[in-house]
Amino acid sequence: MFPFELLANDTGSRARRGRLTTPHGVIETPIFMPVGTHGALKAMTPDQVDAAGAQIILANTYHLHLKPGEGLVEKAGGLHRFMNWDKPILTDSGGFQVFSLPKKQIGEDGVTFRNEVTGEQTFLGPKEAIAIENALGADIIMAFDECIPYPSSHDYAAQSIKKTLRWAESCRKAHRREDQALFGIVQGSVYQDLRRECAEQLAAMDFPGYAVGGVSVGEGLELLKQVVEFTEPFLPEDKPRYLMGVGLPEDILESIERGMDMFDCVIPTRYARSATLFTRRGKLRLTNRRFRRDFYPVDTSCDCYCCRNFTRAYLHHLFNANEVLSATLSAIHNVHFYLTMVAEARRAIERNDFVAFKKAFLEEYGFYRQG
Repeated sequence: MFPFELLANDTGSRARRGRLTTPHGVIETPIFMPVGTHGALKAMTPDQVDAAGAQIILANTYHLHLKPGEGLVEKAGGLHRFMNWDKPILTDSGGFQVFSLPKKQIGEDGVTFRNEVTGEQTFLGPKEAIAIENALGADIIMAFDECIPYPSSHDYAAQSIKKTLRWAESCRKAHRREDQALFGIVQGSVYQDLRRECAEQLAAMDFPGYAVGGVSVGEGLELLKQVVEFTEPFLPEDKPRYLMGVGLPEDILESIERGMDMFDCVIPTRYARSATLFTRRGKLRLTNRRFRRDFYPVDTSCDCYCCRNFTRAYLHHLFNANEVLSATLSAIHNVHFYLTMVAEARRAIERNDFVAFKKAFLEEYGFYRQG
């Protein structure tokens, strides 16, 4: 069991300040976890990810299983050594990716799909997913669940959580490593009764942590807030809570306010590659012609490597010239922006004024004007 300590609670909201200790280091929560799908953050070296403030990163079980294969990673000494990252790593179970595939066949024991690399029919279920994650060797691993689309009917979602709960128990039994924490995943679409049922039954299984899944599939911020609000009361207070695949700055801050601790999303690096950079005053699209002679840093309040050394005009030029450096500098900035935001959120919870911090942050960011 990985120790999780609650250090502070914000009395004006459900926001919490915690500390999770893993074999590869301490994670201060709330935390954002940058995503390295294939065992690497796109356009960034591990040193750059570390310098941006990352405490933990994600890798994708499904994609690593396809290439290069968990057997090779295990022979290399595990994922930490393979990718030269000595801080904590979380791997998902591959469920989201598998259920997004065309022509998949969902059965009671798992999912059959066509392997994207070999073209062969492949089966993935809870036992198989856990075996892959055990071989990869991340600090935190996720149970195999059914991630259903939005919208889904109540009847379909009800049948789905029964499957997810059965699979969660199978994952617990298949899990073999004490140096990895296995988190359960709450599903149930947007239905309050199903979220409660799933959360309560998973809590009874006593996982070392819990995730809320199925909230980044197109339901929007208002439904996201509702799902978190009626799921959170049924998650154990003394365990970390991970909101999967979320998201934009406003999504994260609203969810911290509602008691979530951990977040991940590809948005910072994906947006960076398309010239969209986050600043305290909102997003900038640096391919816009107005930045051609703009010699300010991306964000005048930012102290990342990009903002200390380069201008908007230079990044505009790099994108227009199709230089790889454009993606690297932009990713450094965006990841730093996200990690600075959650660090400020932690300090606000410690001061017991998170709600005021969130309001001020989103006002400056321009979120309320956008809405």
